Formats: sequence, structure tokens, C-alpha cells
Amino acid sequence: MRLIDTVKKKSVTKNYIYNLVYQILVIVLPLITTPYISGVLGAEKIGIYSFTTSIATYFILFGSLGVAMYAQREIAYVQDDVKKRSKLFWEIFFFRCITMTISIIVFYFTYASHGEYQLYYKILIIQLFANVFDISWFFQGLEEFKKTVTRNLLVKVLSVVCIFIFVKTQDDLWIYFVIFVLSILLGNMSLWVYLPKYVQKIKGEKLQIFSHLKPTIGLFIPQIAIDVYTLLDRTMLGYLTSDMSQVGNYEQSQKIIKLSYTLITSLGTVMTPRIASVLASNDNKKVEEYLAKSINFVFFLGIPLTLGVMSVSKTLVPWFLGDEFSLSVYILMAGALLIIAKGFTDVAGVQYLIPSRNQAIFTKSVVTGAILNVILNFILIPICGAIGAIIASVIAEVAIAIVQYYYVKKQINIHVFTKAYIKYIISGVLMFAVVYIMGIFMAPTILTTMLQICVGGIIYIGSLLLMKDEFLWERLNKILKALKIKKA
Repeated sequence: MRLIDTVKKKSVTKNYIYNLVYQILVIVLPLITTPYISGVLGAEKIGIYSFTTSIATYFILFGSLGVAMYAQREIAYVQDDVKKRSKLFWEIFFFRCITMTISIIVFYFTYASHGEYQLYYKILIIQLFANVFDISWFFQGLEEFKKTVTRNLLVKVLSVVCIFIFVKTQDDLWIYFVIFVLSILLGNMSLWVYLPKYVQKIKGEKLQIFSHLKPTIGLFIPQIAIDVYTLLDRTMLGYLTSDMSQVGNYEQSQKIIKLSYTLITSLGTVMTPRIASVLASNDNKKVEEYLAKSINFVFFLGIPLTLGVMSVSKTLVPWFLGDEFSLSVYILMAGALLIIAKGFTDVAGVQYLIPSRNQAIFTKSVVTGAILNVILNFILIPICGAIGAIIASVIAEVAIAIVQYYYVKKQINIHVFTKAYIKYIISGVLMFAVVYIMGIFMAPTILTTMLQICVGGIIYIGSLLLMKDEFLWERLNKILKALKIKKA
């Protein structure tokens, strides 16, 4: 089979769609099972699942170090050189094998060998093992996002089917764990089928495996800091309240919030290798152009998503999660602010600071947010439970955005980020008012929620069209041109 010597440049739009599909796939398919699992397992069992998987994720993070971010960026720099990218791939892969093996051993003796939840921790060892073979970073660096989408489709669909077939009672929690870890393992292994087309065997050349230790640690610190306020919330909720139903409510609410902000942050995964490539050619004007479009996209999509989740939460939770998850209504309303906040940090941090090798600034911002999050968790969780945890997360994310933009404005023209987007705010507030009022007078059913979403979308898009928003009109014109070409 002929090795691909030059990686063809992909369309940013296509890559965004591919990565968006992939990210949504990872969240939406489990989300399809959420009403079923909520009813079968209940808040307490879901809380146990959330708590134990959060612990396992820490060991995955420590075992992976900062490999994913680092490797994607480095592969992007050498994507057109077969020999360089092949050597780099094998060095990073073997490096990850070593670090993950150490992490698995420590995890087993710390959690899986004893304790109340040791059965679940033993099953989660498979998840740690699966992460050794996760090479999605390689294809993302090559801007081959289609590969990372197709590899998971069948596996994820199969896992959903298995959940409906095999998880029937609360005693089947261990089965739910098994399905979860096996889907990750199969998904990661399936991507290796494509590898021979892009990587060659290294002969007679010494691999410098540990040369990647220092740069990965440089990105590991911000990575672990980021996960402090995404994972530690669940962990601290479990320890500080000893109420797994609180953790369960938090877990299910976060699934909905994560789905929403994934629509925005998926663009960052696509733009990171593209901006890294442009930075390598010292085209700063092009970088600013990309960032301007990205921040416009955050406002355009982030404002309606944030206000939309707030406005439908009271009608969504009762039918989607059930009465046992009534607390999730308020977690959603507060946590919706994470959607637009993460959009801003995605542009400044993921799309600019990391590709431009400003790890120190990126690290400073996320460490600031992480420390603030931990302090606020200790203060708010004992008082407000899961509500306190989500408030702490929102404040931490906003703090990260402020720190990042403070430093970014010193390196690029700040007007890229401070341009007024009053049209999106006006349209979003109008949409929120109508949709929220609908929820007050209508029963909390699936039809009500769907009607709210449709009406909200029409109001938002219609308002922007009336105000002649350039960003929206440009997108519509591109779609119309594409349709005309296909018809022709």
C-alpha cells in the first residue's frame, strides 16, 4: 500500500463539520440513553458511576500527561514530511505507553485492589488501557478529521444498543461500566486500521522517546488544571456531601451543557492545526483573520445556546431525566453560562495560545481558574451542594477568559475580540423572553420543549436577518451557492 507523502489540505468548514459530528457523537449517543438510564439506575447509581469515572480520569490524565495537545500541534508542523511525522508518531506513542503503564499500576493499588467501589474500579482499568491506543491526536494533527468520525460511529451505536438490551435494573450498573469501557477500547483500536497509509516503519534511526517529556509536561499542567474544574466538581461533591444523588444530578446536567458548548469548541480542534500551520509561515494577518471569524462564531452560536438552555430547562428536565432529577433544572440554568464562557477561552487559549507556543500564558490562566474553582468548591458545596459546584465552575471559566484575553491583546490586535456584537445579544434576549414565557404556560413535555426550540430558533435567526447580520448572510450565501452547484 502506497504511503501518503503529502497530506492534502482540508477545508476548515468540512473539518469543523467532521469534528463537530465526532464530538457530538461522543455526547449525543450516550445522551440518547440518558432518559432510560436515569429511570433504570436512578440518581444514586449514576452518582456512583460519575464519581468513580472521575477518579479514573485523573489517572488517565496523569498517564497521558499533555500528549494530546502537544502531539496534535507537533504533527501539524511536520504533516507534509512522511519521515519526520513517522518518527514523531512512534516516539510519542512509545512515550505514552510507558507513562500510561505506570499510571495503571498506581491506579490498581490505590483504588482497584480494595474499597467500596473496587469492582467498578477494576472494570475502569480497561479504560486506562484503552487510552494507550488512542491515536486520534495524530489524525487531528494531519487535519484528517473524517477518520476520527467514522471510526467511532459503529462502535458508539453498538454501545447504545447494548445498553438498552443488557441494562435492566439497578443491579446492572456493572454492565453499564463494561459497555462504557469496551466502547472506548474498540473505538481507539479501530483507528489503527488507517495508520499504515500515513506512517512508515523507522529503520536504523534512534527514537528519542523521552525528548518529549519536558514539552508534554508543559502542556500537562494546564490540562490537569482545566480538568480540575470539570472533574473535581464531581469528586468534591462525592467527598464533601456524601450524597451520590447530588453527583448524579450534576452528572446528567453536565451532559446537556457539554453537548451545547461542544457545538462551539469543536471549531477549536479544527482551527488549532490550521493556525499552527499559518504561524509556521509567519502570516500574522491570516492568523488574525481566522481568530476574528472564530470569535464571531462564538457570539453567533454561544449567545442563543446559553440563553436557550436557560429558557427550556424547566420543561426539559421533568420528561428527559425524571422527577428524581429536579435539582438539575437549577444546575442547568446556572451552568448554561459555561457555554459562551468556554467559547471565549477556546478561541484565546486553544486556537491561539497553544499553536503559538505560549504555553506559559495558557498555563497561568487555567491554573488561576483551577485554584479559584477549588477554593469556591470548598466554600459553596457544603452550603449549596451541586448548585455551588456549578457556580464555582462558571466563575472559574470566566476568570480564565479574562486572564487569557489580557495577554492575547498584547500580541494581536485586540479589536478582533472587542468588536460589538449587539445584534446577537438583542436577538438572544428576545428569543429568551418568548421561549421562557412559553415554558411557564405549557406542560413540561417533549412536544413543549421541541416547540420552544423551534420558536426560539425562528425568532433568533429571523431577528438577525431583519438586522442584516453580515456573518449570517455570508453563511447563507455559501449554502445557496453550494446547492446551486450540486443542482447544476
